[in-house]
Amino acid sequence: MSNQQQNLNIKVDPSQTTPIVSPEGKQVFTEGVILRKVSKFLSGTTEDAIMPVPCFYDPTSGKILIELLPTEFREEYQKYNDSI
Repeated sequence: MSNQQQNLNIKVDPSQTTPIVSPEGKQVFTEGVILRKVSKFLSGTTEDAIMPVPCFYDPTSGKILIELLPTEFREEYQKYNDSI
């Protein structure tokens, strides 16, 4: 079992947590999905595959909450946020 799965069973006092805040100061986010195409040569299938990556974003600005993305995607989507 991974450390992340083990930590889900820990009881946490909500008053001991800190909010996650967007660069614009927002604290309410919408859940979305980033879709990534996977080459058929990498996926071993006859057609390209689609890989969904869950994300959270600010519904007002459309900017993705970068710190919650897998580290491999953060630089690319930071550039996306900067272009908005």
